[in-house]
Amino acid sequence: MIIHRRYIFPTLLCLLLTGCGAESIVRKAEQSYALGEYNEAAALYKKAYAKTDPKEKATRGERAFMTAECYRRINMDAKALASYNNAIRYHYPDSIVYKHLADLLLQKGDYKAATKNYTTYLAYCPTDTTAINGLRACTTAPQWRKSPTRFVVKKDALFNSRRSEYSPMYGSDKHDQLYFTSTRDKALGDDKSLITGLKAPDIFVATKDEKGKWQKPEAIEGELNSEYEEGACAFTPDYKTMYLTRCTMDSESPRPAQIYKSTRSDAAWSAPKLCDIMKDSITSCAHPAVSPDGKWLYFVSDMSGGLGGLDIWRASIEGDDFGWIENLGSPINTQGDEMFPTFRPNGELYFSSDGHHGMGGLDIYCATLSNEGSWSITNLMAPVNSPGDDFGMTFEGERMSGYFSSNRGDARGWDHIYSFYLPETVHTLTGWVYEKDGYELTEGTVYLIGNDGTNEKLSVKTDGSFTKRITPGASYVLLGNCKGYLNHMQELVADSTVEDREYTLQFPLASITRPVLIDNIFYEFDSATLTDSSIVALDILVRLLADNPNVVIELGAHCDYKGRDEYNERLSQRRAEAVVAHLIAKGIDTDRLVPKGYGETAPKMVTKKMTEQYPFMKEGDVLTESYILALPEEQQELCNTLNRRTEFRVLRTTYGLYE
Repeated sequence: MIIHRRYIFPTLLCLLLTGCGAESIVRKAEQSYALGEYNEAAALYKKAYAKTDPKEKATRGERAFMTAECYRRINMDAKALASYNNAIRYHYPDSIVYKHLADLLLQKGDYKAATKNYTTYLAYCPTDTTAINGLRACTTAPQWRKSPTRFVVKKDALFNSRRSEYSPMYGSDKHDQLYFTSTRDKALGDDKSLITGLKAPDIFVATKDEKGKWQKPEAIEGELNSEYEEGACAFTPDYKTMYLTRCTMDSESPRPAQIYKSTRSDAAWSAPKLCDIMKDSITSCAHPAVSPDGKWLYFVSDMSGGLGGLDIWRASIEGDDFGWIENLGSPINTQGDEMFPTFRPNGELYFSSDGHHGMGGLDIYCATLSNEGSWSITNLMAPVNSPGDDFGMTFEGERMSGYFSSNRGDARGWDHIYSFYLPETVHTLTGWVYEKDGYELTEGTVYLIGNDGTNEKLSVKTDGSFTKRITPGASYVLLGNCKGYLNHMQELVADSTVEDREYTLQFPLASITRPVLIDNIFYEFDSATLTDSSIVALDILVRLLADNPNVVIELGAHCDYKGRDEYNERLSQRRAEAVVAHLIAKGIDTDRLVPKGYGETAPKMVTKKMTEQYPFMKEGDVLTESYILALPEEQQELCNTLNRRTEFRVLRTTYGLYE
């Protein structure tokens, strides 16, 4: 239960309430409430409420409200709901009653009733951002639950008991020790807390055996745990120092939560020593976290200078002392409560808040810091977050897996430990490097550059292929090349919306030494006018020339043997010039293009690749007029079609290099 975030910041509140026959009970309740003893105060306020005449509506409303406040602080939601409704029934005058009632209804998942009470409250306090976010959550929370993220969340039976467990934290770089706080029966002491009605929480640890299986958790031996309340621990990057929250109690006055430090020698922890962060004894500090570089201690406090409620602060670690203290500010901190900071090794900050747009109660958020120094905040949404309180996340190294705590689905409001992991997404890129109109180029290479930091040179296999795992959502530029061939560039954006996917890219490289056919170039009959279907092929050629800016090419147009030689030469020249004009219009320099009409003077030579498609041909055959006329009629027309072609060949590769 989240009382550990509540009673460590007890409110010094005393209401001068009256009530026939109940005044002495109320005075005791006020004293308990001021000390943060909410369980005891709830019982007294409830008793005073029962002794108050129903005709004294104002007094009954006040006592019902205070009963509800006590129950809310120790997460007894069902009892708090009933008491808030009683307060409203007796016309409690402060509109905050509608806000607290709406918050509890939201956590319960009763979005319709929550919407009604948020709307009522906002009519009085239209600028309360926490209520505005709550009203938004009444719409978005059911949508997030209906369309959850890919996270897999499970309640962990081994770590949980019949009491409350929270704030798990890995305690070694091997991730074979898990520390957490619990109020289970094995916690020290026999007395139940006046704050929670449970035993004072202690820190427990579970370890893995040699087979990697978690063993039953045990209380930490030695002086780390005490008769007081310990919890929410964190470790330095070397795991030799633990920071923890301890709440000492005093029957006369409230005591603030404070952060202590313990050091590890072999397997034993030393007696905790108080960390003098604030240099005073009246400000609460709790929920420690150490930055991945070990230079900063992050913590939670309600000290002055914050943005409202509980804020996340940090203090520089200077040996055994602490220096500069600063508030993380907006957008992390809000008018609500921000608590339980933790880190992934990559520097991502995770924390819980009820002040940001969420699903109800405390939600877990991820904060990433840009190169410009600004924070970006992301809600982890369902199923990590729920309508209840979700907090205290710890990560298994760089992996997106680990544990967190939540009171979801527990009618008593008690917290339990849940495991989580994000199923690994496998996105694979396969490519082939081969000669255009030919076979694989086993000497080819592909350069891969991505905005995820990738910068690699990939060699191809004997079949001309390569395979590379890529990052979902990342953008890549790939350049295929091989000696004696022009470069070929491809771009790829990996899909971020699917778990697994395979991508296939082709790298057909054009020869520098031989003519290269431009596929799918067509002209109007007996004309040099390019058809619309030719534009795609020509745009590919434009891209090729842009990828190879030092190349000068000849555009050669060819005809079949039909018609007079002079006419065919003129027609092919005009067709070559039409292609050049299109390339120039697309931004290619005129000096890089030479049109040449060959007419019928350069018939096609059969390549090995062509014999696979046309078995009647032999490698090295030339499709001359005499060769074609010796073939059957249907094969003649095929050969004439092959002769009617547009090709390019590289004249030089030094354009612009010496200017």
